[in-house]
Amino acid sequence: MSRAPITTITCPICGEPRRPREIIHGDLVSGPLCKVIQSAHPEWSDQNVICLPCVNHFRARYVAEALETQMGELSSLDQEVVKSLREHELVSENLNVESDSKMTIGERVADRVAGFGGSWRFILSFGAVLVGWIALNTSAALRRPFDPFPYILLNLVLSCLAALQAPVIMMSQNRQEARDRLRAEHDYRVNLKAELEIRHLHWKMDQLLTHQWRRLLEIQQIQTDLMEELAQRRRG
Repeated sequence: MSRAPITTITCPICGEPRRPREIIHGDLVSGPLCKVIQSAHPEWSDQNVICLPCVNHFRARYVAEALETQMGELSSLDQEVVKSLREHELVSENLNVESDSKMTIGERVADRVAGFGGSWRFILSFGAVLVGWIALNTSAALRRPFDPFPYILLNLVLSCLAALQAPVIMMSQNRQEARDRLRAEHDYRVNLKAELEIRHLHWKMDQLLTHQWRRLLEIQQIQTDLMEELAQRRRG
């Protein structure tokens, strides 16, 4: 009893004769894999057939290109973030240096007077002057004190000192308030820029993750098709 001749089908990709069980129709090839095959062989379409060795070859090629593209996207994302951070103008600055450079002589004197008037050195030294003044004018060392009790001259000096010291301290406080307002505006700009940069990074990460999920699903689909073909071979 003679055996029937084995019919072979020529693969349009590699040009090799294959057995019918090694040939699949283009409709069974997944969409992303079809694009890879058509990029290498533009004349091929999903209406043609292709052999399993060629399909496995393009599957391996697609997976390798997908992994390489994913690594390239990660590096390009890093470069894009660094580029965006370099191109944007920095809003953080040292306000103390800028504020001190614009200070007038009167403002510097006001700060010095306010700083000295609010220190223990001023309190102790002024207290010593008051005690010495009172002691000198109440002791028997001077027969005719220059400011006898109730120390009218001392009260005049204290009133003049308070009248001069109060506006100087208010000048220093006004300048400090202006500096605090400038610092608050600066903090707002810095926080706003940081928020925008964080949103920008989140958007890029979301886009990258979405793209990676799509690539991962395509790779899993190719692996599923390969497992189904292996299972069919074992059954056959």
